[in-house]
Amino acid sequence: MEAKLLSRNTKATTGKPVIGVFAPCDPRIDQASRERSTNIIKHAASQLAGKIQLPDGNQAEVVYSDILIDAEAQADQVAKQFKEVGVNILVCVPDTWSFPQLTTLSLLSHFPQDIPINFTTGNSGTRPGVVYTHATSGAIAQYGKLTHINVGKWPDVGQNPEMSADTVEALVDWCYAAATFQGLKGKRVVVFGHDSMGMETALPHVLETRNQFGLEVTRLDMKLLADMLKKESYDKDELKRLRKWLNGHAGERIELPDSAKDSELLDQSLALYLIVRDLMKEIDAVGGGFMSQLEWGSDDRGIQLPVADIMESLFNSSFDHNGPKPVVPFATEADVQALLTQLFMTWLSGGNPPLFMDFRKAWDKEDAKALAEQNDYVIKGHEKWLEKGFVDGVNSGSASFNWAAKPGTGEKEIMSKISFPKAVDYFYYLGNSVHFVSPGEIKGVAARLAYSSLSGMFSMIWDEAETISLPEAMTKEVCEGANPTWPHTFVVPKYATMMEYKQYAPANHFHMTWDLKPARLQFWMDFANVLSVTPWHKRPQFIEGEDRPLPLLYLLNGGEDATKKLKAGKR
Repeated sequence: MEAKLLSRNTKATTGKPVIGVFAPCDPRIDQASRERSTNIIKHAASQLAGKIQLPDGNQAEVVYSDILIDAEAQADQVAKQFKEVGVNILVCVPDTWSFPQLTTLSLLSHFPQDIPINFTTGNSGTRPGVVYTHATSGAIAQYGKLTHINVGKWPDVGQNPEMSADTVEALVDWCYAAATFQGLKGKRVVVFGHDSMGMETALPHVLETRNQFGLEVTRLDMKLLADMLKKESYDKDELKRLRKWLNGHAGERIELPDSAKDSELLDQSLALYLIVRDLMKEIDAVGGGFMSQLEWGSDDRGIQLPVADIMESLFNSSFDHNGPKPVVPFATEADVQALLTQLFMTWLSGGNPPLFMDFRKAWDKEDAKALAEQNDYVIKGHEKWLEKGFVDGVNSGSASFNWAAKPGTGEKEIMSKISFPKAVDYFYYLGNSVHFVSPGEIKGVAARLAYSSLSGMFSMIWDEAETISLPEAMTKEVCEGANPTWPHTFVVPKYATMMEYKQYAPANHFHMTWDLKPARLQFWMDFANVLSVTPWHKRPQFIEGEDRPLPLLYLLNGGEDATKKLKAGKR
């Protein structure tokens, strides 16, 4: 027998999230009940198909097997079916009692220990799939594997029962988290420059990131970018198109006081986007980061180079001069923990743009009240920024253009709200910043990933949050009090008090993604074994209909944090 040379052609879907739907069954029951079980499999798969959007705009693939798993032989057969098409996420939809070890446990033996598995079942007493779910979930928890169960609703009778909307929604949220966990394995991010400005919270924890998330961190020196700018290693015709596109949208809102010199600097900063974009495409990177300070443009011992603000904003936006594009999470100051936070939340939200912000001035209630009084503001009642205070989120780079307007706004309207002033302070002579003020009433999750060498674990400090708008005069005062040329987003946390927010920030940066549900983030933290940190005294431990229920594995091992630490110790 000779060794076989593989084809150089690979499937585009290889390694992407593939959801496999199946069901066990009791071989002793009547044929009508067996047909009903098969119909439930088909229905569940159809409910998931087209609903799990990946950041590149594609949908997660959903497959199903109509072979009911009665015993080991069928478990092996379905496992082989799934493995042949790359299934890496399992959804079990039992409608009858069956025998755990003969069915799902035998199926699971074919897959890695960390493969996500969900049991979604109706609450029927007729042929109790819910009994099977609890028996199997309990058995799996005993040997230390994580599972999630979704005891939902579908009719007890009838050959074609349909899941309730709430049941489908809970399953879809779980699938988004599973697709994020599995879909990012083997992917890579690229970071230009070393540890940014000595900020230890920005460190690329290369080994830990590889072990915990399956992500690679490619590190390239900024000298490569400087050399490529000098060599003009980019498509000059495309640069002209990019500049024309920006001029067409912003016009006089692009500040070029020394027209010839400043125009050249602007072109260089736009060329930087094209260079980095092509380098990232070359190594198939799903995110990036750029150090900038100090060597790039703030140390006058070296050759000063243009600011990267527009470049970073373009990556984090859903469009550029070529039209609609996937969001590519990108972090300023080579902040890798910021990059990872943005990356995970973008995937969990189906590709929504992230926002990179300094945790700048936290205006507590008293500060906000004084601001209102100084500006003769007439209180209308129930202004969140007066009731809780707010954070002025502001940073020189990485602000997605999308955050200049509400979700769903078109490119033209978004760009009409953005200006490009000359960079000030450290970067005055080096190009243009990006400036806008985000509108109010954008809801999502504000969060920040952190790492501790004491536990060897990552944590996510998070809260739901909403943006607010201030009257024009107060907006100007707040912006000028920080930096009037940078983007500003005024954020109010849902549960954290401003004192808690100020005390418990894990770094000087934090990040927000709109339309991200807490349950999705919690499911993903379960898969990735990330500690969930919500030290807000007003947030209940569990909010029904909003949080995911705690997995049984956690309850049997002393709680969520205790179990995650046990799992980390085993890795």
